[in-house]
Amino acid sequence: MDQEQWGGREPREPLGDREQAVLALERRGFPGPGAKERAIREELGLAPVRYYQLLNALLDDERALAHDPVTVNRLRRVRETRRAER
Repeated sequence: MDQEQWGGREPREPLGDREQAVLALERRGFPGPGAKERAIREELGLAPVRYYQLLNALLDDERALAHDPVTVNRLRRVRETRRAER
């Protein structure tokens, strides 16, 4: 497709497997403290700090919003509430 068919924009790549896995993990509930961090390490092979960096970047990515609007909008609200409290 040429640029004209995309409204003058280059087409965006879909979310990668890792980005989709981050959103999928974020949709889940975790039973107690440490369970989420353990899942981040074991399932994604990431340090929790890196996971949250990726997650925060995903919240600003329109592809993530298109992929999982419920999760992304919920997390955006949580982020804005925390920012307002500071």
